[in-house]
Amino acid sequence: MNMNITFKELRNIKHALPTGSISKIANYLNLEEQTVRNYFGAKKTPGKPPKWHLQAGPEGGIVNINDTTILEMAKRIIVQTEESPQTLS
Repeated sequence: MNMNITFKELRNIKHALPTGSISKIANYLNLEEQTVRNYFGAKKTPGKPPKWHLQAGPEGGIVNINDTTILEMAKRIIVQTEESPQTLS
């Protein structure tokens, strides 16, 4: 699934994740943690580069995401945390 989101929105989602979420997403998808961090805008190795393209624009630019799997998981974790702050499932 393809989608567009501002870079600022993408970073806000990353910052809204509870502690340990990056690891949880990485483990579930069998990815390196740094690959998940890179998806949210980090530019470090050894993780793989994100599967999105950044176009210049307001709010840090527009990110065209080719694979929304990580983003969808992150959003689910945020919703679960808001519904039940004591548990992360």
